[in-house]
Amino acid sequence: MLSPNDKKLGKLDPFYRPSVSKQKTSAEIISEARNALRTVRTQRPFTPQEDQRKLFGAASSRTSGNRPPSSFSLHASSFESSDSRPISGARLSPLELKPKVPASPTTEEDSCFSFPKPPVDAAKIRRISSARARLFRAASQGALLPDRSLPPSDSKKTVESKETIMIADSMVKINGIYLTKSNAICHLKSHPLQLTYDGGFNEIKEQEMFKGTTSLLSRLKSGGDQGKRHARASSCPSSSDLSRLQTKAVSKADLQEKDAEIEVDEAFWNTRIVPILHELEKEENIETVCAACTQLHHALEEGNMLGNKFKKRSILLKTVYKLVDVGSDLLSLKLAKIILALKVNRKNLLNACKLIFKISRNEKNDSLIQNDSILESLLEVLRSEDLQMNMEAFLYCMGSIKFISGNPGFLNEMISKGAVEILINLVKQINENAEKCGTCWPNSGHLLVQVTATLRNLVDSPLVRSNFLSISALPQLCTVMEQYMGDKDVCTNIARIFSKLTSYRDCCGALANYSRCYALFLNLINTYQKEQDIVVRVVFILGNLTAKNNQAREQFSKEKGSIQTLLSLFQTFHQLDLHSQKPAGQGGEPYRAQRLPSEAEDVLIKLTRVLANIAIHPDVGPVLATNPGIVGLLLTTLEYKSLDDCEELVINATATINNLSYYQVKNSLIQDKKLYIAELLLKLLVSNNMDGILEAVRVFGNLSQDRDVCDFIVQNNVHKFMMALLDAQHQDICFSACGVLLNLTVDKDKRVILKEGGGIKKLVDCLRDFGRTDWQLACLVCKTLWNFSENITNASSCFGNEDTNSLLFLLSSFLDEELALDGSFDPDLKKYHKLHWETEFKPVAQQLLNRIRRHHTFLEPLPGPSF
Repeated sequence: MLSPNDKKLGKLDPFYRPSVSKQKTSAEIISEARNALRTVRTQRPFTPQEDQRKLFGAASSRTSGNRPPSSFSLHASSFESSDSRPISGARLSPLELKPKVPASPTTEEDSCFSFPKPPVDAAKIRRISSARARLFRAASQGALLPDRSLPPSDSKKTVESKETIMIADSMVKINGIYLTKSNAICHLKSHPLQLTYDGGFNEIKEQEMFKGTTSLLSRLKSGGDQGKRHARASSCPSSSDLSRLQTKAVSKADLQEKDAEIEVDEAFWNTRIVPILHELEKEENIETVCAACTQLHHALEEGNMLGNKFKKRSILLKTVYKLVDVGSDLLSLKLAKIILALKVNRKNLLNACKLIFKISRNEKNDSLIQNDSILESLLEVLRSEDLQMNMEAFLYCMGSIKFISGNPGFLNEMISKGAVEILINLVKQINENAEKCGTCWPNSGHLLVQVTATLRNLVDSPLVRSNFLSISALPQLCTVMEQYMGDKDVCTNIARIFSKLTSYRDCCGALANYSRCYALFLNLINTYQKEQDIVVRVVFILGNLTAKNNQAREQFSKEKGSIQTLLSLFQTFHQLDLHSQKPAGQGGEPYRAQRLPSEAEDVLIKLTRVLANIAIHPDVGPVLATNPGIVGLLLTTLEYKSLDDCEELVINATATINNLSYYQVKNSLIQDKKLYIAELLLKLLVSNNMDGILEAVRVFGNLSQDRDVCDFIVQNNVHKFMMALLDAQHQDICFSACGVLLNLTVDKDKRVILKEGGGIKKLVDCLRDFGRTDWQLACLVCKTLWNFSENITNASSCFGNEDTNSLLFLLSSFLDEELALDGSFDPDLKKYHKLHWETEFKPVAQQLLNRIRRHHTFLEPLPGPSF
């Protein structure tokens, strides 16, 4: 008769039977994944490096007609003269040269008006220097704007000419036009040339002429830039304003200080800069010219002449532009560095970026780029220039950065110079504009291809991954995907970034917490369902998210159409895989096993992994188990695929079936087809692939809870195979095989099979080898021996003398010890395992020990500690 404790142990659930009394915690699910449900791993999709450096690779979805070129010619003539006028977008109507002289003014307001200029006399032009001739032509044809407009604070320094003003009584003559004094002062503001009296009048220096108009001019300058000066010239002060302004003259000391600064600049220019420019104009030796360019850059930096406020900048740029035609890559890099340092804009900025882009296309020039610190100049363009106004320049600038980012030698430099923050800031600007305006900037997609490709090269670094998390880069990239869903190149690059990042737990958790990502990824799958290169990465990302986070499994499954999208994708690539195969005897050569998965197989591998992972969730698993489409495709995969054809796909499909077989729910198709599944698993058991064998045994562990499957196991001698696996010296294999044997011993008629193949001794050996470190395996062994000895009358006749003594010693020692776990266990899981060692293993071991002692009439000497 059984004792109360024996009766209590007799009611223990068979192996793998799920508990429905309460929902398991996340920690329990992680710990017990070995028991029945487990996640599946797979390799990240491989992306070969581009053979050639181009803006858009060979796999780009952009056609040659709708993308900027990667090859182009660039010459000195491509650059604009620094003092040329920017092209206007509108055609202006010609001015009439018939001035209408009004009647004598009666009010002070009427006293301010301007006159058109007559053509300049050709004879007069011949009498002056060529420099003045250019100025006269500029005056007759319209003012030429410099490369970059000077700020108001610097406009006073531009008055450098010998233009004259004739003053007689109250009239002033400028270029042959007579104006009143008030009009003349207005005209002086709009005509920044040096002024002198003509005839017998006293000469007036520039400083004296502007003494009475300084505050007026400063007030006028605040109204706009250089291009609006002629329009403002018609607005003149009254006589009272003039008298007041004339009393506020600039002090002599201030003028002297200003003159001293100019003299110092001129001296530096003449002694340091001019000799270098003469050296550059010789163009005798490339090495000499390159050295001179380096000296020039250092001298400009020393003299604080870099930037766009240096008044002799145009002369400098003209000299530099001429050297572009030399064609030396080293020289071109040095020239481009100087051009960018002088803060050119518009077309010149674009050409400077193109110049560096052409050089960076050749990998052999990477060392030149690194030695000259060109990366810093490129990043400065992205940091300081206006994105919307210089989109094309940014494109080629980013193209160069993308090329060199593929060189590991630039990685630390790019990180230290803040490349990641600069690139994410560009992404943020583009996102903010799209959200604000509802439309994307023209050609911004081309730029994003370069930005995301560069980030893809950088995210392998742990420092970059840390930066991504600190600046919240992942949501910004998700927003780009949403805004540019139709741009396959952009979406593919971001998918590659995420596929790298989600291989790490912290990045995976950050992306999983962005709730909109699941709908985004489903949308991508639906948009590019037949595009293998992007779909395989998106599915791989989903596999990573659902492998590490039970909340992610729940959130993904709750997205509308999530399961249907996975099913549709499964069907699409299943058909592609079927059509890509050639059965033996058809189509020429027989079908041969593939060592590497095909593109269709790779998608199916990643897809079955997602299904296996989300099936762990207790609300999702039962739904999948009752879905005829999902179960049907999994079984079809096992039917037409073998381990030799595609090992990973077969193993993943089997793992998914294993997780689904855990749920014994109504209308479960796994339970309905359990015998057919058992037949399919036989070919895995007889293979030489240990991973395939282990997955098949796990499925048998769940299915063997059914009596029909137990009969199938005995009829096909599968139980003998399970007992042979106990000698595998592999904990997981021994654990799964012992689980099948435990379920067989629930049936009293099948307990005798344990003795046929020496099963008792093998179980005792497993307890001895792994019991101290693995409470789950030890617990299974004790439960199996408990079932086997239910009707015991003599322990020696039941287990044998040797095994009885071994059990007495092992169980006694285990009950006096704690679970020994190595340092690889997570502290929380280690605590969890030790808790279950005390609460689950020890009660079972104690009851089994008591039973053996009670029915062991003849006690032989116990083995010593060396056993």
